[in-house]
Amino acid sequence: MSGIRVAVVMGVSGSGKTTLAHALADAWPAAFLDADDFHSIGAKARMAGGLPLTDRMRAPWVRRIALELQRRTAAGERVVLAFSGLRRRHRDRLRATGVPLRFLFLHGDKRLIAARMLARSGHYMPASLLDSQFAALEEPTAETDVVRLSIEESPSTQLDHALAALE
Repeated sequence: MSGIRVAVVMGVSGSGKTTLAHALADAWPAAFLDADDFHSIGAKARMAGGLPLTDRMRAPWVRRIALELQRRTAAGERVVLAFSGLRRRHRDRLRATGVPLRFLFLHGDKRLIAARMLARSGHYMPASLLDSQFAALEEPTAETDVVRLSIEESPSTQLDHALAALE
């Protein structure tokens, strides 16, 4: 069995994080966590209003997530987390928990992601914030615990690649 306890499915909003994370949590198996659930009401309202969060606003959110990962893995759970992970410092904060983890980076074309965002309903993040998501993204190019997955691949192919990365 793999030593990995946490799989972090990361990418900009609309890249398919939640879809892959749910499938991975079922197949791996692990508890599913959505980082969006750790945002404050004020942060969600700000984003729903079309305003991006600042790094200072994101810091307590990342801290809450890190603590939850530590708590769950200490209790013996495996976790799949859907988490934007746009900033290197946020990924490093999760690494600093000491929990064995792997990042699965969903990357792809901005136009395709925008089309997906416009097609979905009931999500607080408007497509108008996609540019700010790409602007905030610090690509994990030299991070050895990050596996890149293309958003152009089918969900089942993404899942196969994700499971292989966790072995």
